[in-house]
Amino acid sequence: MSKKIILYFTIAIIFSAKSSAQLNKNSELYNTILSKDSLLFNVGFNQCEIAQFEHLLSENLKFYHDKDGISDKAKFLYDLKNGLCKSPETRQVKRYLVKEKTEIFPLYKNGVLYGAIHNGEHLFYESKESQPGIAKFSNVWVLENDQWKLGTSLSYGHEAYEMQPTENSIFENDTEIEAWLKENNVPTLGLGIIENGNLKHIKVFGELKSGVTAPYNTIFNVASLTKPVTAMVTLKLVSAGKWDLDEPVYTYFTDPDVATDPRSKKLTTRHILSHQSGFPNWRYLNTSNKLNFQFEPGTQYQYSGEGLEYLRKALEHKFNTSLDQLANELIFGPLNMSDTHFTWSDTLDESRFAIGYDAKGNSYENTKHKTPSAADDLMTTIEDYGNFLVSVMNGGALSEAVFNDMVTHQVATKNGKHFGLGFEIYDFKNGDYALSHGGADKGVQTIVFIFPKTKKGVLIFTNVDDGYKVYEKIIAHYLGAQGKEIIEIETAN
Repeated sequence: MSKKIILYFTIAIIFSAKSSAQLNKNSELYNTILSKDSLLFNVGFNQCEIAQFEHLLSENLKFYHDKDGISDKAKFLYDLKNGLCKSPETRQVKRYLVKEKTEIFPLYKNGVLYGAIHNGEHLFYESKESQPGIAKFSNVWVLENDQWKLGTSLSYGHEAYEMQPTENSIFENDTEIEAWLKENNVPTLGLGIIENGNLKHIKVFGELKSGVTAPYNTIFNVASLTKPVTAMVTLKLVSAGKWDLDEPVYTYFTDPDVATDPRSKKLTTRHILSHQSGFPNWRYLNTSNKLNFQFEPGTQYQYSGEGLEYLRKALEHKFNTSLDQLANELIFGPLNMSDTHFTWSDTLDESRFAIGYDAKGNSYENTKHKTPSAADDLMTTIEDYGNFLVSVMNGGALSEAVFNDMVTHQVATKNGKHFGLGFEIYDFKNGDYALSHGGADKGVQTIVFIFPKTKKGVLIFTNVDDGYKVYEKIIAHYLGAQGKEIIEIETAN
């Protein structure tokens, strides 16, 4: 059969797919094909992992390129190894899937699935500084011995890409978001969208480091988003009758620095979880480097990481087990949060970790903590933490009384906000409310909002000092009128 006939035959198959129903974006086959595309391009092409191509390409591959002609598997791999990937450490060419342009159609023979057609577009860069180009593609994936292989690929329509300047269109277009992040020097952005009480969308954009695309399961340090996890561990123990919110904490632990201060006998878990402990944020902020009470517990608000650490030590003393073990038993295990860690260990996949950057693009040295903190440095993914927040939103397996305590105003903070137990509370004009918490460290800016009444929410993780600069547009877009109210509250004098 001549090459021209093969090409006509392939095109006929691709266009005949229009007669079959396009796959739903939530279907198993749709997500399977997208995962294969990600392995082929995000890993194989963008990172020059030739082994991915060797594994995913059919022995009968036919590749048609509108500028470089026709290749079989052997020629394709040879050209890749000796061309774009000859010096993978210096290569600049990258391709990114334009997800909103994706169409996937199943292929059947006698009612049995044998393949799928993936039509779409790729955004490509010739170098870091170059303007993007756009190209169309049609890929025919086939099942060979129950393994998905790329059988035929057409790459065509290469041309310059024109950015759309409209203000909010970027949130409907993953490609626009990538460009927006690049413009704002945000290396990696993780987005989680909660709708109808479920984590509906997980999106991760950018690169972990130069040339390494951030995967959907990127692991972020989320800084103070550790505190809500510690709070929920504690509240679950309260619900189970194993801990008391209003029992003085000194029963189980007293820090030597405050042992002689009578206020230590008044400190309770309720004070700590609502940031009314009287402690500074961190003891090292004192010239003495020692912990002290700066006011009577329960009389005013002052955010304190030391308070959460104090609580951790009390819990560990009573239950004779570490905080991370308690969290694994009560939260991480039941919610299958296998990518969430208080400390570094062999089970943490370092290749997926988003290192932190300063505002000038310089990376920070990564500190691999070996001791769990109740207040800081939790490492997790959008999926894991999103599922944690969904659990909280839906009651967190807490008793009704404890959940009501958690979402009740315990103390006013600023601009009309309040702290409950473990979360800050925003009240809205329509009677709805949101639970929120943020995190900020060197190379970390994170924030989350969940709405227990209306069952929606958003997670924003970034790995740069000034990542907060992307919050406003994202919150306004995904949370609508209430997002705008949040912005008004935060920007009020």
